[in-house]
Amino acid sequence: MADPVNKVTTGSSTSGPHPVVTDRLTKYYGGKRVVNGLNLTIKEGSVYALLGRNGAGKSTTIKMLMGLVHPDFGSATVLGEDAHHMSAETRAQIAWVGEGHPLYRWMTIDGAINFAKPFYPVWHDDLVEQVIDHFKLPRKRRLYRLSNGQRAQVSLALAVASDPKLLILDDPTIGLDTVVRRDFLESMIQIIQQEGRTIVFSSHILSDVDRVADHIGIMLDGVLRVDAPTERFRDALRKVVIELPAPLPKPPDCPGLASWAQTGSRLELVFVDFGEAHQSYIDGLSPVTQDVLELNLEDAFVEYTRGARGVMPSFVREVAHV
Repeated sequence: MADPVNKVTTGSSTSGPHPVVTDRLTKYYGGKRVVNGLNLTIKEGSVYALLGRNGAGKSTTIKMLMGLVHPDFGSATVLGEDAHHMSAETRAQIAWVGEGHPLYRWMTIDGAINFAKPFYPVWHDDLVEQVIDHFKLPRKRRLYRLSNGQRAQVSLALAVASDPKLLILDDPTIGLDTVVRRDFLESMIQIIQQEGRTIVFSSHILSDVDRVADHIGIMLDGVLRVDAPTERFRDALRKVVIELPAPLPKPPDCPGLASWAQTGSRLELVFVDFGEAHQSYIDGLSPVTQDVLELNLEDAFVEYTRGARGVMPSFVREVAHV
């Protein structure tokens, strides 16, 4: 794994139990290392978003956390047990909502509930009723006749029924419209994140992440490059747009320069923890004009993960062991 270049203070607490801990978690597929030495610690009660571009290793990581895929090296501990050898009692405390919400669509909602219930030693009908009533779901209707949003809501109802300590979601809102996505996420947080429950989810919709996640991890080529509070990552990056007297072959190296892009004499630079040293660097380029821009989470993610038009960004977050 690459050594960290720039360190960011997370402000994380060092106390409290950890529902998810990985140690050098590594997985190969066909000779390619898709997850590379992942060290991850997720605190109890956190809403943790695992992000990355397609092929970054997110889904493989989630599958290893659930014990569905065995790592080639390292370990994953979930709720205090090895993820690949969890007891039935521990598995019953973990709920999963997958992309596309796979359900037996010929069943009615009531049928799906009655089918799932015997698989769990603990089943809370009141939690199921809370979700069904909140979304006003038609209990007698077959699942194939429901909208994508309604099937997502049924999946959430089934997930909360066991009163899980840990909820793992893999792109749960993909394909849903904006209103349904927001209602789904807000309901998920309201119902699930009580009494120290923990949520781990992946998503390609950064506005959703910004709304609900208190902590994010960003994977690039199987490596966890960012592990920080959502607000901390968003505030750490600044874009500086400058107009130069003449185009540069390439901007000079600078500590904290995460990415750059140039079109003619217009140069866009993205910095981590922009400060006086970076301003001096810009002044040394003799710009005609300059503008310092704040980034929202989506823009910060895009600028960080794309690098300098094919050049990997130099900002490598040191993973925090909290």
